Amino acid sequence: MTSDDDYAFEGAAPQPARDNNPPLSISELSFALKRTLEERFGHVRLRGEISKVNRHASGHVYLTLKDDKSAIDGVIWKGVVRGLGVQPETGLEVIVTGKITSYPARSSYQIVIESMEAAGAGALLAQLERLKVRLRDEGLFDPAKKKALPTFPATIGVITSPTGAVIRDILHRIAERWPCRVIVWPVVVQGDAACGQVSNAIRGFDQMTPDGPIPRPDLLIVARGGGSVEDLWCFNDEGLARTVAAARIPIISAVGHETDTTLIDFVSDRRAPTPTGAAEIATPVLADLRWALSDLEGRLSRAGARMLEDRRTRLRAAARGLPARPEDLLALPQQRLDLAASRLGSGLHRNVAVHERQLAAVAGRLSRGLLDRAIERRGDRLAAYADRFGPAMKRRLDRDETRLAALSRALSTLDPKRPKPGFARIEDAEGAMIASAAALSPGQAVQIVFGDGAKGATIDSEGATPRPAPTPRPAPRPKAAPAGQGDLF
Repeated sequence: MTSDDDYAFEGAAPQPARDNNPPLSISELSFALKRTLEERFGHVRLRGEISKVNRHASGHVYLTLKDDKSAIDGVIWKGVVRGLGVQPETGLEVIVTGKITSYPARSSYQIVIESMEAAGAGALLAQLERLKVRLRDEGLFDPAKKKALPTFPATIGVITSPTGAVIRDILHRIAERWPCRVIVWPVVVQGDAACGQVSNAIRGFDQMTPDGPIPRPDLLIVARGGGSVEDLWCFNDEGLARTVAAARIPIISAVGHETDTTLIDFVSDRRAPTPTGAAEIATPVLADLRWALSDLEGRLSRAGARMLEDRRTRLRAAARGLPARPEDLLALPQQRLDLAASRLGSGLHRNVAVHERQLAAVAGRLSRGLLDRAIERRGDRLAAYADRFGPAMKRRLDRDETRLAALSRALSTLDPKRPKPGFARIEDAEGAMIASAAALSPGQAVQIVFGDGAKGATIDSEGATPRPAPTPRPAPRPKAAPAGQGDLF
């Protein structure tokens, strides 16, 4: 008997050796691991802190157990939830009993919880409770310090992540209810940097001015979606809580879902169950306002109509108490009014005619001659005054003019800036006039100003050189007496 190898051609490629271990499918491996976990860890007791609880619509509860280093997902089936001694809550430290299994669709392992008992408050919650007590004692939670929210905000500031469903839900809800200006300050809302960025955003909004290039918001919303205690822990920061309490702008906290509670919920002016709920709290409904205004307008119109009808009814009742019909009572006065109105026109015409005749009589006595005579009389009086006082006034003016000219000439002769011949003035280097010798010092440069120019000079010494006495002139000889004239003595 021959085999296939006997007919193989020379030089053909060698065939790979066949493996006796057949390949497994993904499902076969996943379910094999699932059986191994359930057989090895069919009954375990775990102690940890619940960090996230999700109650599904089906009635099952999904949660996460953690300690300081690790975490494991857990599931409580619907039939077991009702029989638990302790209902699962975020932050609660519990001891659970169950079996370890896997979820093949995600290749992850989890614990199926069959019983749960409380083991004490978790470390995070204990720390948070101590901080709450301290801040409450300081008065940061006092309702009297809460600021009132504006009824009709013109600008709303939103502090949240710029991506995700939260900002879209808020913007959509505000635009739907009360279209107004929205300013978004983007921040991270999870991690160590979140509390610092949120605090800086609140302080930045608070430092804006109402009349600045970007107006200060009337209201702030601090928003974030739901998450575990660790995800929301940045909103339990003490510094962030104090910043929220010290802000001048009213703040609505909308962190997490309705069951999530953070520290800023207690210090903010208003807490919203969800970010969408914060938008509803911050804004009125424009359609409702329009409807209310329309309703008030209708009520005002109906009230006015009722008031008029009431007055009309009262008037009819009063008319029934009159001795006669109102038309009969008003007939005679109305007739007198008509008669007076008919006579009013002719009376006015007669009054105008009387005044016109009086004006014509007065105008007849007025003529240009009366005015001319008055002007001539006043001209004659003015001419008489001129003849009487004119010469005297002229003589006085001439005398005062002569006196003024003499004073002007005397003043010009005494002007130190215009020296007369034979006189000069002394000035220092700055041009100031020196009036006494005591103001001079040896070696000082001065200027001697004459009427026709100036010369520089230097003061030699304080003593003055005596001026030589002038040579006496010889006495004049007596004239000889004319001839023929004898001497009386």
